[in-house]
Amino acid sequence: MMEAKSTILIADDEKIGREALQALLFNQGYNIFFAKNGSETLALAAELTPDVILLDVVMPDMDGFEVCQRLRANPSLAEIPIIMVTALDNLDSRQRGIEVGADEFLSKPFERAELRARVRTITNLNRYHRLLIEQAKFKWVAEQANEGYLILDHNEKIAYANPQARLYLEQSQAEPLTETFSDLAKKQYHCEPQETWENGLEYSDEQTRRYLVRPETSTANAFWLQVDVMETLSGQSKQYLVRLSDVTDSISLKRQKWTFQGQVNHKLRTPLIPINSATHYLKDHFLQMTSVKIREFLEMIHTGGLRLQSEIEEVLGYLNVSKMAYTGVAFCNLSNLQLMITAVKERLNIESVFMVQQNMTDPENIYIYAPCQMMELIFTEVFSNAKKFHPTGSPTLEINVAMLPKAIRLQIRDDGLRLSPKQLAGIWTPYYQGDKFATGEIQGMGLGLSMVASLIWNVGGTCRAYNRIDIQGVMIELTLPLAE
Repeated sequence: MMEAKSTILIADDEKIGREALQALLFNQGYNIFFAKNGSETLALAAELTPDVILLDVVMPDMDGFEVCQRLRANPSLAEIPIIMVTALDNLDSRQRGIEVGADEFLSKPFERAELRARVRTITNLNRYHRLLIEQAKFKWVAEQANEGYLILDHNEKIAYANPQARLYLEQSQAEPLTETFSDLAKKQYHCEPQETWENGLEYSDEQTRRYLVRPETSTANAFWLQVDVMETLSGQSKQYLVRLSDVTDSISLKRQKWTFQGQVNHKLRTPLIPINSATHYLKDHFLQMTSVKIREFLEMIHTGGLRLQSEIEEVLGYLNVSKMAYTGVAFCNLSNLQLMITAVKERLNIESVFMVQQNMTDPENIYIYAPCQMMELIFTEVFSNAKKFHPTGSPTLEINVAMLPKAIRLQIRDDGLRLSPKQLAGIWTPYYQGDKFATGEIQGMGLGLSMVASLIWNVGGTCRAYNRIDIQGVMIELTLPLAE
């Protein structure tokens, strides 16, 4: 990023006068524009809002005095510095220029050093004046905002934090902020996705999303802040403007919608098949069927209806996944994982799924800080992605479950395609569009994995994605805290 140049508007009806001023200011780091008469000067001043106007006094349709007077009468242009350029070296001309609002006078012929010094001084003062005005505006807006705003130096030290940002970071309004933004954030939140934060604030593009997540507890909901970063310059020093937005409700609503839709697709279609088949057969063959046969078909419909009712109740329960951990719903027992994985495997018609447990001496007495419905939903999404992006649609999945201090680690390996570094970085981003694989165009990864991440971050877990080093394929690594 480069510092913006000052803009100079030269107004002179004579070409030789314009070229003389341009030559004297050439290579001084200015953007220079020209006006040939008073009307053009007013129009360009309104369009450009220049840092200074070099205004010739003698022009045909409207002289410099009238142009200056009109500029000063326009509220949006009245603050522009005006240097009047004149060959009229008399007291009356200068007096009139002062009366109409000129800031400086330059007499023809010009002295190079004097011209450059005056222009440089006025442009610097004007830009400083504008900067003070913009800073005052920013501070007023930021002080009233419902979002948090911070200005950080190149070392991420906090130069400014509005009241809402201090509230989010749990810092008093009068307390000096001596720690870096990242250090303060890590004391209060989980920084997700971890890969994005590890690369520093400089790593940012349209696909990047950073979050500060305070996981749910037995007494409180999870709390989400979206972190947007814009790199700026102050003189020659790099700065960052950071915005903190409370997106808790948005994340929760999006997750509930996705959860409901996903479970409807996966769970409700299967029990409908025997119900529809049996009723269709009964409709067409009822008169030719014996009472025993009719009873068999009615039993089939009844069984399907009961299963459908059970699935509907379970789907509705998924809508409260984000609340289950603190409303008394039982956590997921490790002994249930094998049954859960088998059910998802059969539902998605995946043949090869293997599970290995490490350091599991007593799984029946170990509980994950997450409801079983949530774990089944996560397996469903990860398995679905592995199948969708496998070259033949028939992946071999290996699930490794290992104990960690106060957490379990789930590693789900497939034997599909490798991902590029860009794809791995964006795998948890909603609607991330991947690069092209060698085999063709990869589809967008949709909301699924980003919602998996939000479920896991919500309870204080972590998500990682790696390319396998032994064979082709990807490993999804999830850690989930244990219920205490």
